[in-house]
Order: sequence, then structure tokens, then C-alpha cells
Amino acid sequence: MNIRPLADRVLIEPTPAEEVTLGGIIIPDSAKEKPLRGKVLAVGDGTKDEPMALKSGDEVLYGKYAGTEIELEGTKYLMMRQSDVLAVIEG
Repeated sequence: MNIRPLADRVLIEPTPAEEVTLGGIIIPDSAKEKPLRGKVLAVGDGTKDEPMALKSGDEVLYGKYAGTEIELEGTKYLMMRQSDVLAVIEG
């Protein structure tokens, strides 16, 4: 399935949360911190006021509550506006 974001939106695949154990106790998914890092999979065309600065393949940082979670074929993605992305990770 192909998804093409519209306007200034981007589709991001979040980096999986790291598995954390505390003395042999595994923390459940519901208690894990949401990852704040991900990979841009697709970008929209931008708007006349805001051209797209992001491109597919960029590693980005985003806010804790940014975007809308979407689940497709068992995989979770985030759809958010380009302005919700805080930074591009380079190098």
C-alpha cells in the first residue's frame, strides 16, 4: 500500500523503543517512553507558503505528542506536519 501525504505533511516510521529491563522485570509496552526519533518515508508537495525541507530517508527528531498514529498492515506510523519535526539528524 502506498501513502502519499498531502500539503506539508510527512509520514514517519518511528524508531522502535528500546527493550528495558530492571533487575529482570520487563517493562510493558504501555509504560515505555514513545520514541522521539524516526525515519521519513514519504513527504507531501508542501504549500505555497512553506516549501518542503524534508525528504524521504531523513532521520528526524520530533515532539513527544506530535503527529497522528496510523497503523497499516500491522506496522505503526506517524503522520505529522513538517513544522512538528524538530530537527534532521545528519551524519
